[in-house]
Amino acid sequence: MELKFRLAHTGAAETQADAVVLFGWEGTRRAEIEKAFAAVYDSGEFSGKAMETTLLHAVPGFAAPRVLLAGLGKREKFDALLLRKAAGAAIRLLKDKGVRSVAYVLEAGADGPGDVAAVAEAAALGLWEPDVLKTDKPAGAAVVGEVTIATANQDAALAAALEQSRIVAEGATLARDISVQPPNVLTPLNMAERARRMAEETGLECEVLDRDRMMQLGMGALLGVAQGSAEPPALIVMQYKPEKPVSGDHIALIGKGVTFDTGGISIKPSDGMEKMKYDMAAGAAVIGAMQAIARLKPGVAVTGIVPAVENMPGSRAQRPSDIVKSLSGRTIEVLNTDAEGRLILADAITWAKQLGCTHMVDAATLTGAVVVALGFACSGVFANNDQILERWLAASQESGERMWHMPLYDEYRDQLKTVYADIGNVGGRWGGACTAAMFLKEFVGDTPWVHVDIAGTGWLDDAKPGMAKGPTGIPVGSFVHFVMNWK
Repeated sequence: MELKFRLAHTGAAETQADAVVLFGWEGTRRAEIEKAFAAVYDSGEFSGKAMETTLLHAVPGFAAPRVLLAGLGKREKFDALLLRKAAGAAIRLLKDKGVRSVAYVLEAGADGPGDVAAVAEAAALGLWEPDVLKTDKPAGAAVVGEVTIATANQDAALAAALEQSRIVAEGATLARDISVQPPNVLTPLNMAERARRMAEETGLECEVLDRDRMMQLGMGALLGVAQGSAEPPALIVMQYKPEKPVSGDHIALIGKGVTFDTGGISIKPSDGMEKMKYDMAAGAAVIGAMQAIARLKPGVAVTGIVPAVENMPGSRAQRPSDIVKSLSGRTIEVLNTDAEGRLILADAITWAKQLGCTHMVDAATLTGAVVVALGFACSGVFANNDQILERWLAASQESGERMWHMPLYDEYRDQLKTVYADIGNVGGRWGGACTAAMFLKEFVGDTPWVHVDIAGTGWLDDAKPGMAKGPTGIPVGSFVHFVMNWK
């Protein structure tokens, strides 16, 4: 069922919905709460602490049969990310209570376009569940079909913010729908078909390069990864061309699309290997972002590229010590076949350059090392250009997707030296996320470029208050805001 959004300019008491969400502060009380809920505060049942919730029924004077108080913490620490978390947690709590419509009533001063967008995206993403293949879902279960955002703010920009956030959320939902598919269903060719279908629906150009075409072009790095699998590889290329471009710039969004990663001959431990179906999450994010971009129609050309392969230890699989020739002409010694993502991205990056892309952002579930460094709280970001880095970090902040800038010192390149080829595909144990990024930088050259390692953020091992277990859709929001803010 399609989720409908609407704006309303009603107060908390008058807003019509199955449930109304009121955000409260720790230490202070907003006007709507002071009168109606003083007893709840005074009893200590609700204090406004961040992520605290209290559900009340049949509150006198309120049109909605349920009122959910959701804490935002102290006012001085408020930001859009906290608002997103609280809004997502609220709707996930309410959807399990048989609620079909939810209204968020925003307070003056915390009801600008960015706040409206944050609540709308959080609500849409919070409703998603990874149970698409379950057959025992209860018949007739209540589904939230309408979300209202009520505010006294009459700013005309609110409607545009709400519409853009709806489109971004739909893109992230598409990415999550693709990512959650099992690898026996989501093969590289199936992933390409999903992209082609999306392109037809939105008016994008879509080309899928098959194995023969990639062999003619000389994509030895990508094909080396794919050769151990019975599933053929695909290089998915989706192109958006604006009717009235604001500049001659051409942005490439590139996402790793390993539909299952055993590690190849350098095989992974069996414990946790089932999570390797998510090794295409960044590729799915590119597909989702391109859907949103096609609908939002920015003024800059954008090409989405997804190298889709399966990394298997078949009889033809590449071996540690193999040397492959990349599309760029550089030779690569494959020291570890489980460092496959950077190999397929190297050829995708070179192809983007050959297509005339002037700026690039690639994303990948690339290294466990970035999780060691940053945990699961944020993605690691690397860049060869301060201006594009600044633009990317601004976009990530706007989207609520946390990113942290990581270094690319020359010493990391030294770790990739090998006597047998131009470059090795791994640089030893230390600084693994940095050496992986430095490997990619070798193929980027002088093109302004950002690399985003989402190994710790691309999926959740356990459900959070505001989001289900499974793929997160990161970095769809950052991709879209990055493009939409381009000047």
